[in-house]
Amino acid sequence: MVDLYSDQARYNVSFREYYNCVKDILHSDEVQRLDSFSQHAHVSRLNHSISVSYYSFMLCKKLGLDARAAARGGLLHDLFFYDWRDKVEMGWHVVVHPIRALENAEKLCELTPREKEIIVKHMFPFCRLPKYPETHIVSLMDKVCACSEVSEFIITYARRRRERARVGAK
Repeated sequence: MVDLYSDQARYNVSFREYYNCVKDILHSDEVQRLDSFSQHAHVSRLNHSISVSYYSFMLCKKLGLDARAAARGGLLHDLFFYDWRDKVEMGWHVVVHPIRALENAEKLCELTPREKEIIVKHMFPFCRLPKYPETHIVSLMDKVCACSEVSEFIITYARRRRERARVGAK
């Protein structure tokens, strides 16, 4: 039988560890400002960044990698302040936004070389090959979270359409 209490305790320890890695930047005005930007469908850029950060932290921790760098780099990977759907930013968004995010992150806090690479190369394979495994993990979690966020939106939309069609057919 699984001891649910010990699983819950383990989760809480992991969450506390994660929070201790990011709390100094998580509550900054710059990071909190991300909540006003839509990222994927109905998810704010802040919520997306927290998801990427947390899942990257957990996977890196499990693999014995630098979980702190993954958590911080993951939280800051989309630290840009424009709507990527608008053509406000010059250049190709996929290539430009990691550079903007790194510039903004460097103004916010001191970054390790690993954290810098995570931010600027999280759009792999649209950039040079990352040298740190944590960068690959954050890049992967970014794509997994984006797919999950968009899929959830599509499923919800399809259910609503089906329900409206069912009500309209009566």
